[in-house]
Amino acid sequence: MMAKKKLENLSFEESLTELDTIVQSLEQGELSLEESMALFERGLNLSQVSQTKLQAAEQKVKILLEKNGEQQLTDFNIAADEQISGEHL
Repeated sequence: MMAKKKLENLSFEESLTELDTIVQSLEQGELSLEESMALFERGLNLSQVSQTKLQAAEQKVKILLEKNGEQQLTDFNIAADEQISGEHL
C-alpha cells in the first residue's frame, strides 16, 4: 500500500482510491485484528473527508448557478445537462 498521506492533503479521487484499497484488504480477511481495526478507522475517516469534499463541491456548483443576477441554489440535474449539451457520460 502507498505511504499514507494526511487526509486533508488527499484529493477526492485519491481518497476514493485508498478507500477502495482498504475495502479490498479487509474483504480478503488476511489481516490481524489490529491491522483490520486500523484500516477500518482510516476508512471511516476517508469516508467522512470524502463526503465533506463532495458536499463542498456540490455547494459550489449550486452557488455558481445564477439567475437574473441573483444567486439561486439549484440542484444539479445530469439528465437536463445531457439534453442541453447533447452529450452522454
